[in-house]
Amino acid sequence: EVQLVESGGGLVQPGGSLRLSCAASGFTFSNYPMSWVRQAPGKGLEWVSHISNLGFNTNYADSVKGRFTISRNNAENTVYLQMNSLKPEDTAHYYCNASILSRQFWGQGTQVTVSS
Repeated sequence: EVQLVESGGGLVQPGGSLRLSCAASGFTFSNYPMSWVRQAPGKGLEWVSHISNLGFNTNYADSVKGRFTISRNNAENTVYLQMNSLKPEDTAHYYCNASILSRQFWGQGTQVTVSS
């Protein structure tokens, strides 16, 4: 059974940093790319970042480019999202996503709130 468990969210002041983690199990983690997606209150899903299976290629939404960094540790089956220079508009529920054999898998998400 594929499981994705996010952690690391919380309340942070504007300009602060957080690191999200997503622990994966139930599939061969190193074979698949991973993504982070977020949903702000009252809005739809927004893709944030993507990393290839071995971590050599990464992509970011324009809204987070230069502030967020995605990485992964295939030995620990974990993908990370380092978020710096956080803004109030980054407030959202952040989800880890895996696309495996044309099926989408999601974790339960972790809440990030950026507020003074």
